[in-house]
Amino acid sequence: MAAHPDDWSTRHSVLANARRTAALINALSGTDDREPQPEAVAEAVTEAVAEVLREYGESEPVELAPDDVVRMRAAALLLREVFAAEDVDAAAAALNRLLAEQTGPLRLTSHGGSAPWHPHLDSHDDAPWDEWFLTSSCLALTVLLWDDQRPPGGLCASPACRNVYITSGPGPARRYCSRRCATRERVAAHRRGQRTTDTKSGSGSGNS
Repeated sequence: MAAHPDDWSTRHSVLANARRTAALINALSGTDDREPQPEAVAEAVTEAVAEVLREYGESEPVELAPDDVVRMRAAALLLREVFAAEDVDAAAAALNRLLAEQTGPLRLTSHGGSAPWHPHLDSHDDAPWDEWFLTSSCLALTVLLWDDQRPPGGLCASPACRNVYITSGPGPARRYCSRRCATRERVAAHRRGQRTTDTKSGSGSGNS
């Protein structure tokens, strides 16, 4: 039996899918497909990715092999180009490239009647994790850009952070992925300003 439509739509809304995309990109940022990762690191990243999938409604068991994670990271690097775009035109261009080069034709699926009908851009319901991740992310980010007429996401402005975030929602434009990063940068800016003031004060007293 399919999930209740209202419950399913809430858990799998465009915004929820876009936030899942950002969370997966951030979870995958600790992997590197060019160099072998220590086993403990690879296992930690794999579990972090699996936890994000569970958080956003993926059914158990969530089975990810190390190669799955490596390929998902390659997809995440492609998707980061959308988040790095400086304006809506650049974000649209990045999405158009991905839609042309990385996705299949739009199709509808109900996963054999287990879910309400909804759109997919992957090749089939049993597509590999990386294909599903890339295509579902492209679809969600495209709809957000269409709805809001602005970039669907951004890169955290903190130099110490590589995370991405979703921009959709009320309020002023975001610059940081979290309150933690915003607070850290405000504190750092305050301290820099205080040091500058102290330095000027010291120079002034020496010249008097």
